[in-house]
Amino acid sequence: MRRALVLTDESARHPFRASLPPHTVHRANEIERTVPWHLRLDLTRKDAETVLATYAAGFVATLTFFA
Repeated sequence: MRRALVLTDESARHPFRASLPPHTVHRANEIERTVPWHLRLDLTRKDAETVLATYAAGFVATLTFFA
């Protein structure tokens, strides 16, 4: 007879989560403090302008090629 290494938790509702140790599931329900995406990626206005200029140049070149 095989026994699981970890006792299951019936309140987890998913077989994988039920098989996790209690100390890992304990922090799963806490809400993380999130940082806005532009701060997390460290984007500046100059980066956004560069992406926009590159997109516009590619769009114009594609439009010119197909016209």
